[in-house]
Amino acid sequence: MTNPVMRFWRSTIGRKAVMAVTGIIGIGFLLAHITGNLLVFKGPDAINSYSHFLHGPGAELLWIARVVLILAVILHVAAAYSLTQQSHAARPVGYSMRKPQVSTFASRTMRWGGLLILIFIIFHILHFTTGTFHPGGDYVEGDVYINVVHAFHVWWVAAFYMFTMIVLGFHLYHGAWSSARTLSIIGDSPQPLHRRLAMIIAVVVWLGFTLVPLGVLLGWVG
Repeated sequence: MTNPVMRFWRSTIGRKAVMAVTGIIGIGFLLAHITGNLLVFKGPDAINSYSHFLHGPGAELLWIARVVLILAVILHVAAAYSLTQQSHAARPVGYSMRKPQVSTFASRTMRWGGLLILIFIIFHILHFTTGTFHPGGDYVEGDVYINVVHAFHVWWVAAFYMFTMIVLGFHLYHGAWSSARTLSIIGDSPQPLHRRLAMIIAVVVWLGFTLVPLGVLLGWVG
């Protein structure tokens, strides 16, 4: 008898549900991450105290969040890859005169956008979490403020972050809407391109993360 978990995973709706749930977990993390990041505008004491709390009294919660997030990213990528392969197998030759119906630029760029975001996540971990790759100055353990200032004084690093945040915004615009549809949180709409909540989430995440490198470049931080 087939394992019910594997049977669920092998079904198309099962993998779409996995993508939806893990996507929502990712959105929750991003919104929380923005709240911490914006403390940089209050000065070094604010953001460094926040960091010290996470690595001190809040360390257990931080590691739980990290494990959940890592599992969510792995499942999200695995489900996306599997569904893409299934789609290609079902239609190995694309339509020569295909015109998208009720689609957006965001929905049509989900695959390459997701790949860029995955590359960015790896870069970000090496950049700010481990300090393995830190152009612009020496990585200072425990001093988030100075690491941010050093990093985003390098124009191409700031540009890479800001460009990726645009891609992330598009990804979230379609992803938040499709997740809600998959989980039946929202139903059919007579105006399927009017996605107000998805737009709000996308703009908040894009703006929140873009303000930090932009603030360093403009001299608002540091």
